[in-house]
Amino acid sequence: MNVLKVCVVLAVLAYLLLLAVAFTTQRKLLYYPSHVYVPLSEAHANSSFQEISERTADGIDLKAWYAPATSKALTIVFFHGNADFLANAAQVADPYIAAGYGFLVTEYRGYSGLPGTPTETGLYNDGRAYMNALATRGVDSRHIIIYGHSLGTGVASQMALEFNVAGLMLLSPYLSIPALARIHFPFLPAGLIARDRFENEKKIRNIHVPVLIANGAADEVIPPSQGKQLFSLANEPKEFHSLPGRGHNDSFDDFARLSIDWISRICHPGGPCS
Repeated sequence: MNVLKVCVVLAVLAYLLLLAVAFTTQRKLLYYPSHVYVPLSEAHANSSFQEISERTADGIDLKAWYAPATSKALTIVFFHGNADFLANAAQVADPYIAAGYGFLVTEYRGYSGLPGTPTETGLYNDGRAYMNALATRGVDSRHIIIYGHSLGTGVASQMALEFNVAGLMLLSPYLSIPALARIHFPFLPAGLIARDRFENEKKIRNIHVPVLIANGAADEVIPPSQGKQLFSLANEPKEFHSLPGRGHNDSFDDFARLSIDWISRICHPGGPCS
């Protein structure tokens, strides 16, 4: 009996130690920032881009790449995933720029050599700074489509909640970080220990703009079922696409085609495309 008690105590202590490690290191699991900044002049990026700088409300100096709209009235603001970086994320913009839309590729604090450390609160401050940067350049929020991929869907949803935008596009979204963590780490009480939560499932209920959601049918990182559940919670008008054979990071081209079509269909006389 004494041996059994000792084993139980050791098991409990081991689990508590695991919880402590998970709690203190969770942001290293959530964020994978590249600390190297690739200048626009050295990146293989669209020639329409110009670098812009903006300071957040909490004093972080950011950089982003911006291509002003040409033949269309809308500008797309893109928030990338947790392991992406500015120079790579810029490749997503090409089809939209070719179609005449403006495109802003944002970058988070702590990524691409920028100062600061990424957190949920910090990324929301970054998003607000970029929205304000466009406003100072004459781009009204009503002429903005918010686009988020993976981790960036949490930032995108928050911006769509706070700003009066034309629409919201979510590629490979999740319900929340705790909901996702429960799948990858079922032995941890993610709902209790998650510090950065990005609760899309709560936000989407209060977003009242056209919503487009898509998931790669073979996504191995975020279960496609989470995108479908998020879609079920969204308000009309909304649209969902499952991308056959696509995983987590190879669906951008397919999504570009269907999203450009979707944008053209949500436009109407007197609306954001006028």
